[in-house]
Amino acid sequence: MNDTSSSTAGSLPERIHIVGVGGAGASGSARLLARRGHRVSGYDRAHSGFLVGLAEQGIELQVGEERRPLDPDVGLVVRSAAVPEDDPDCAAARERGVPVWKYARLLGRLCPTGRTLAVAGTHGKTSVSWLLAYALRGLEHGWTTRAGALGAGADKAPNRGFLIGGSCQTLGVNAVAAAEGGWFALEACEYDRSFLQFGTTGAVITNVEADHLDYYGDLDAIERAFARFAARVDPRGLLVVGHDVPERVSAAARARVWRLGRELQVDYLAERRGSFRIKVRGPGWATPPLDLGVVGEFQAENAALALGLAIGRAATEWGLDPTRAAADAAREVARFRGAQRRFESWGSFDGREVIHDYAHHPTEIGVTLEAGRRAFPDRPLHVLFQPHQHSRTARLLGDFVESLRGVDHVVVSDVYGARVHIDHVGAGADELARRLRKCGTPARAGGDLTSSLQACLERLPSRAALFVLGAGDIDTLRDDLTRELALSGAATSRARV
Repeated sequence: MNDTSSSTAGSLPERIHIVGVGGAGASGSARLLARRGHRVSGYDRAHSGFLVGLAEQGIELQVGEERRPLDPDVGLVVRSAAVPEDDPDCAAARERGVPVWKYARLLGRLCPTGRTLAVAGTHGKTSVSWLLAYALRGLEHGWTTRAGALGAGADKAPNRGFLIGGSCQTLGVNAVAAAEGGWFALEACEYDRSFLQFGTTGAVITNVEADHLDYYGDLDAIERAFARFAARVDPRGLLVVGHDVPERVSAAARARVWRLGRELQVDYLAERRGSFRIKVRGPGWATPPLDLGVVGEFQAENAALALGLAIGRAATEWGLDPTRAAADAAREVARFRGAQRRFESWGSFDGREVIHDYAHHPTEIGVTLEAGRRAFPDRPLHVLFQPHQHSRTARLLGDFVESLRGVDHVVVSDVYGARVHIDHVGAGADELARRLRKCGTPARAGGDLTSSLQACLERLPSRAALFVLGAGDIDTLRDDLTRELALSGAATSRARV
């Protein structure tokens, strides 16, 4: 029995086991299933921040190399994209005739029909998804307050839900179930064509670039997959696309299409240390000026995409006045302070600023460092970078060099080998560091994470801005890094005395 096997028709079985539950999407799905009354268990080989709080919802967790045999009452096993088909729990389920699904198939069953608003794209999905969730909260607050349904407590009403690939820095979670009839904001990943498992009433495509080439092979296949995603948006809905999304992708949509730079416009009113005051204009509406609480010009475009989808759907679905809806949505968007692992401050230590970002593609690294230059002008920029997957590093090696060149110092750690069962080994840290040095950027290969951290700290000057970049487990360095910098700062202060 393979991943396309069906469980009983109708609802999901009561008892569900998730392999790879420590991932963002899988852990969020576990939360949603538990909220719906399912008995959920999960296994992951390593601990992650996404596992925090799952046990409080009654979810049984196993973490580590050793695991118990699969419980006999499990009616469905779900595996994340990072889990191989021959995983022991999956093999045990197949031997018993228990269905084994890929995570994407489960996600398709969790998305509420006719109420799902999805965010896809090579870059920016997590931030746009959170900006969309905030915009929806603003719309609900404004609508319920004016309707008198919930009065002053409207902003606490659990009307909209979400499942997003990174936790909000303010809320600390990445998944909340939608109330009956509520909107559901979803980050839709293109890897493994996962985003083709569900239909949507509205969607955003941020951009389309070459990535996940270990799966797709080439950019043409990626664009064809995104075109299929665009075609799945309900014809009565709305598709909002970034300004450089290929026309072949947006042309596949049966729904209305709003393109950034055409139907949607961003007016840049002011900038302060990398954060922008903007005004967003769409067909028949405009937001009041809003001060974004996140850094980077790209975040202004992200906000415009999220606002466009939220306001466009609210005007159609709820019959709201678009101008009033724009004001309500913009008010909440201005309160967004970022997602975890996205330009996330790890603190200031005796004048040294530390920022962590999930950036693992050359384009993401480039815009993150550009935002860093705006946020920390006239400071040395140092980078500690963990490449993510050998295949990506090899295929995009020249682009990585271009995105990193020009900073003051780079330490490249060993490559993080997620999905190692399908990766093929290519260029690694040594070659990337060598090419950076060749183009005049001081760089070195640091080895494992612990050694790379020490190599980074050895060269980190006062008043530097250190960017810790990568989508693997580089975030586990946070405690060691901040402790070392705090101790260094304390020693410096004593020396000054």
